[in-house]
Amino acid sequence: MNRQNLCLPLLLIVALATYSYEASASCPAGWLQIDTQASNGQIAINARNTSDVPITFTLDFDLRRLRSSRDTTFTESLAPAESKQVVTLTRKNPARKGNYRYVTRCTVGNKDADHDDDVLYLLPYERGASFRVLQGYGSRFSHTGRETYTVDFNMREGTPVHAARSGVVASKEERHSIGCWRDGCGKYANYIVIVHDDETTGEYYHLKKNGVLVEPGQRVVAGELIGLSGNTGHTTMPHLHFGVYRAASWGREQSIPVRFISRGGIVDRPRAGGRYLATDHQRVGRHRSKPITNNHLK
Repeated sequence: MNRQNLCLPLLLIVALATYSYEASASCPAGWLQIDTQASNGQIAINARNTSDVPITFTLDFDLRRLRSSRDTTFTESLAPAESKQVVTLTRKNPARKGNYRYVTRCTVGNKDADHDDDVLYLLPYERGASFRVLQGYGSRFSHTGRETYTVDFNMREGTPVHAARSGVVASKEERHSIGCWRDGCGKYANYIVIVHDDETTGEYYHLKKNGVLVEPGQRVVAGELIGLSGNTGHTTMPHLHFGVYRAASWGREQSIPVRFISRGGIVDRPRAGGRYLATDHQRVGRHRSKPITNNHLK
């Protein structure tokens, strides 16, 4: 690397985003690697995904006497183990050195994920069980904005949690025992993040301490036992928060609407107060016809 005519970066800041309500599916440390190569008055910036799941990252550059080959703030996704050059920095004046710094944030999943809307999701608990919905799609208390299409199920601590859809476990957290409603409590949430085949993520939050029963890299099938519910993170009572997300910029995600299969039929909009009876996981799959029902089953 030729460093005689270019100075090194002044500052690198890696920040992991958190939701205002939930903990986020931020990339674990080391998953995103930013490498540089300097030559002939230019700096090539390369991004590398060291993980086995897709990730999405945002880079924001602050340049001094350098120009960028693209906008100084941009968001891209990387496939598992993918590495590519994402931007080139060039000195504005060949006789003067330039410098730069950048901030990056990263989350699990692909920002261009094309969700398969024909897939029906299992309810995230064992067959034959039903739990009251505390918050459904669009509940005003906290299921707004990025969390609009998520569901809170009223569960006692230690209730078995089952995968709503098959996929690969991307990350987990299970070391926390704190549940509270102050600012910053979200960082105490225990969770499981599963990447689906369409590169969306299914996320399960507020699990109990040591309540994760799967490991990163493990392939799970719909209906499989994956954890135990709890009362950790940004919460006022024990419950399970479940949502399906598409990655977005700045380490954020956007929840997307999904349909669930229950013993009483298809639920396309879970609502507060509803109780939905979980059905056999072998029934999960594609369904192209009109939903059977939107009513809750007592």
